[in-house]
Amino acid sequence: MLVDNITLTVKAGSGGAGSASLLHNGQTRKGGPDGGNGGTGGNIFFVGSTDVNDLREFRYTKIVKADRGGDGAKQKKNGRKAEDVTVLIPVGTKVTDVKTKASIEITEVGKPVLIAQGGRGGRGNVNFKSSVNQTPKHAEKGEPGQERELLLELRLIAEVGLIGLPNAGKSSLLTVLTNAHPAVAAYPFTTLDPTVGMLGTHPIADIPGLIEGASKGKGLGIDFLRHIEKTKMLLHCIDVNHEDPIAAYKTIREEFRQFDPLLLTKPEYIVLTKTDLADADTIKKVTKLFTKENKQVFTCSVYDQKSIESLKQNLYEKIAA
Repeated sequence: MLVDNITLTVKAGSGGAGSASLLHNGQTRKGGPDGGNGGTGGNIFFVGSTDVNDLREFRYTKIVKADRGGDGAKQKKNGRKAEDVTVLIPVGTKVTDVKTKASIEITEVGKPVLIAQGGRGGRGNVNFKSSVNQTPKHAEKGEPGQERELLLELRLIAEVGLIGLPNAGKSSLLTVLTNAHPAVAAYPFTTLDPTVGMLGTHPIADIPGLIEGASKGKGLGIDFLRHIEKTKMLLHCIDVNHEDPIAAYKTIREEFRQFDPLLLTKPEYIVLTKTDLADADTIKKVTKLFTKENKQVFTCSVYDQKSIESLKQNLYEKIAA
């Protein structure tokens, strides 16, 4: 099961305490202050990664902590700075602070993003010596590290998104276009998670079938509509044998409009699937319906290698454009 939505608490390390030591050795019984500063607490960074497919590792790890800084000591010894914690996060993850609602997106591979700041170490008493107080006996405690409750939402990054009603042939098409192996069967909702395959170096995502009311959470709902936001272009798969292909098309477009009208502006191409089950007149008739809607139409069958190779070539051209 794809894990694409998780709540995580991050807690940076607190700063170490400053020391309130007074110099005391064989030569000096009651010397001045020599307490060192506390060390800084560990920071927490998120780093974008392509090696992590989803947020599954956080299903049972609900909190990420960094260590506190070391305490200061006598002889003006400063406490050690705690090690920073680095967490690999899939590129395409939106990170939202539950309290402030501020959000960022992890968009670059390998670039650290500071998520929680470690606390500053407390100052030792050597910092408080003055002309009126030559032997200060107090020091500071370290500051607490930043603690945040975060909502992590993964939005798959794919150049091409396969969309359409359930059982429109998207999973079968992804299988023959790429190296992906989604579940395939002749009933709706076989695909319960988005699946990504590679057409050469270009990622293609099979978005689970959408139905009327998806934008309001019906069926597989908005959990998967948001994955479409990241795609650069859409292949709208429609069963050429559907009793009303235009209605099938408009059902999905209306869900887009209600969820986010910007989805309607993405480059979109119609792919008429399962042409092996239709005669030439039907294919021609349905193709004409969509050309009247000013849509470019491709036809294919997963059992017709020539049509698949033609579709691949067209995709390469569209991606490169």
